[in-house]
Amino acid sequence: MAADLTAFGNWLAVPSVVCLWIAVLLRAPGALRSPQQRGLWLAVATAAAAMTLNLPDVVAYAMTRGAGYAHTIGLVRNLIGVFSAGAVLYFVADAAGGRRLRLVSWTATVGWLAALVALDVAAPAHGTHTMPPVGDPVPSLAYWLVLISAHVAANTLCVALCWRYSRRTDSRGLAAGLRLFGLGTALAGLFWLAYLLKALFGSTWAMPALPLLMNLHGLLRAAAILVPTLFTFRRTAADTATAWRLWPLWRDLVQAVPHVALNKPRAGRIVELLWPPVPRNLLVYRKVIETRDAILILGEYVAAGALEDARGRVAGRGVPEQRRTAAALASVLKDARRAKLAGVPGRPGEAAGLELPAAIQTSAEGGDLAEEARFLVDVAHEYTREVKPS
Repeated sequence: MAADLTAFGNWLAVPSVVCLWIAVLLRAPGALRSPQQRGLWLAVATAAAAMTLNLPDVVAYAMTRGAGYAHTIGLVRNLIGVFSAGAVLYFVADAAGGRRLRLVSWTATVGWLAALVALDVAAPAHGTHTMPPVGDPVPSLAYWLVLISAHVAANTLCVALCWRYSRRTDSRGLAAGLRLFGLGTALAGLFWLAYLLKALFGSTWAMPALPLLMNLHGLLRAAAILVPTLFTFRRTAADTATAWRLWPLWRDLVQAVPHVALNKPRAGRIVELLWPPVPRNLLVYRKVIETRDAILILGEYVAAGALEDARGRVAGRGVPEQRRTAAALASVLKDARRAKLAGVPGRPGEAAGLELPAAIQTSAEGGDLAEEARFLVDVAHEYTREVKPS
């Protein structure tokens, strides 16, 4: 059982490291621009580097190159790991908002790094750094206690911070990211606590689970820093779907009232989505605003009470209650568009005769744009059904 647990943990090593590096590379542009994200990103990047040097194949290769090479790889891995712990401490200090705490975190990190190098130099000649199941730690017990103290301190504070702030924030994305990062950090903390038990008391019962703990920690940290990317992707996908559905209605209305469009429409909606004429995050906003403006102008071609009459007609055709207003508006907009394109003179001042549905009226007055977008998607759906007005 213990051997199977260790084997599974070692099998996860490569997927964990690959996921970490993918997350690090994907998040690098945004994190490097944001001081608030930089410390967290650096902690994950350095953890990925340390875990890469700890891959079973990398360790085995280092051992074949001789004791000196294995020693160098082991020392560099531990120093990078302590630097990662220091980056976690900096993240905690930055979240706590204290300049003094940030200074303390870097001072502690430098102290840990210097102590490790000094203890490594002072130790007798040795190969790779290890905590063997039987025998004394290499290069020394003091070296391992310094290494373990750095990780335990950083991980404990980080878990406490992630738990605290994940319960306070109203952002689902931030809460999810903090919980994932906190859980991954907790697993890393258990990893180092197991090493502490081995160093102080010779306890080895938890050792078979250590590869699994460390590699699950890597997967969770990778997921944690990818949460903003996943939320952005989901929002982009939703906006793309909304823009796709709005496009037929928007295109027809803008053809009738071209001056409402900020940019000239593209040749087709696929081109419009692949090469939007405005920043992608503003695409739905512009489509909704321009569609609403076109509706207001085409209201000059709609007789008073026409929307309510259209509601009665679509009700007679069996359109469900929740879609009747959208279907009615689609019907009167078709009539108004035809009149406008046919050159029928409008009636300035008559736009108020088009009773704006609540979703459009509320949004126009500074309300929920998302609600208006959902309503206009329903209008576009009814519009493309090619229902001929009675």
